[in-house]
Amino acid sequence: MRILYFSRNYTPHDFRFLNSLSRTEHEVFFLQLEANHRQTEDRPVPEKVRQILWAGGKREFRWRDVPRLVLDLRRVIREIQPDLIHAGPIQNCAFLVALSGFRRLLTMSWGYDLVMDADKSAWMRWVTRYTLRRSAFFTCDANVTREKAIALGMNPENTVVFPWGVDLAYFRPKKVESAALRLSKGGKTAGKNRKSQIENRKSFTLFCSRTWEPIYGVDVLAKAFVKVASVNPDVNLILLGGGSQGGHIRQILMNGGVMERVHFGGQVSQSDLPRWYHMADLYISPSHVDGTSVTLLEALASGLPCLVSDIPGNREWIEEGVNGWLFPDGDADALAEKILAVIAQREKLPEVGAAARRSAERRADWQKNFGHLLAAYEQIIKRRRR
Repeated sequence: MRILYFSRNYTPHDFRFLNSLSRTEHEVFFLQLEANHRQTEDRPVPEKVRQILWAGGKREFRWRDVPRLVLDLRRVIREIQPDLIHAGPIQNCAFLVALSGFRRLLTMSWGYDLVMDADKSAWMRWVTRYTLRRSAFFTCDANVTREKAIALGMNPENTVVFPWGVDLAYFRPKKVESAALRLSKGGKTAGKNRKSQIENRKSFTLFCSRTWEPIYGVDVLAKAFVKVASVNPDVNLILLGGGSQGGHIRQILMNGGVMERVHFGGQVSQSDLPRWYHMADLYISPSHVDGTSVTLLEALASGLPCLVSDIPGNREWIEEGVNGWLFPDGDADALAEKILAVIAQREKLPEVGAAARRSAERRADWQKNFGHLLAAYEQIIKRRRR
């Protein structure tokens, strides 16, 4: 089978799909819509995957470029003659394929494209409906996303839901030293005095790896941390990544007088990511929008107790008090109270962490879940033959 995988960027998620596809008997091609920017994957495209040069991949997607991109996409399709095209997000990559007239289209939602982007305007809603109604199959990683796709016109019989999952051998629990010592080993600190101050107290470390964009609510966590730090002097926070809200988030922390208790890890490579989970006592995701969050699955697989926003995608994974906790979305006061409550019962965290790992083993094993995608491919081809 000749598969054309079409994605907006080249991210760790794209690498996971392409790497697994490259190990099958299929011939795999990769088409990239935009030029690489933040959150790109540092590993090269798998050797057996052929990356296609075309009119896209040079800048951010612009609506005025649609005619030119569709025209060149038709050329690519004629030259490659794929048996199917696996494309997403919906309103750009999959939409372009739908406009091209190619009908063996597997549309893959990235979560935000349905939960958030589809409702931005009447135009985006039309684009979403147009694409879904011209898709042979639809896949996503959460039931809440599937339900939205069906409401917008996708045939429910032509859908498959499976968590993208993680490599359970790569993200796994690890017995480590105290949180303070882990933090001191994790990267740069503000200096020897800062390091000794942390090491000399029994610290509790919070960890968040969400991007600093409005939909991920890192500003809510910053406000909550200021409140927690005013009550408990032994709590630290690790923030990875960056984003457009960087100035706002830093201002919240600075005004709260807690900057010296926050460690900014910056952009972290996939190869270095597991050890950051091992440095923390509690993973926090304050996201306002999510399907199945891969960072949440990474935390669960790492045996890290999780405290996440009470939104549908997270409720599919977190059982209150068993493998983690939920807090009302957007409520910084409630998040602060929940953090303090977790710290008060820290002796229970090993048990909660073990339950987190078990939940990942049951449902988040990428090696098992990838088979659902291959099964969807086969259904598309069988229908073509009929």
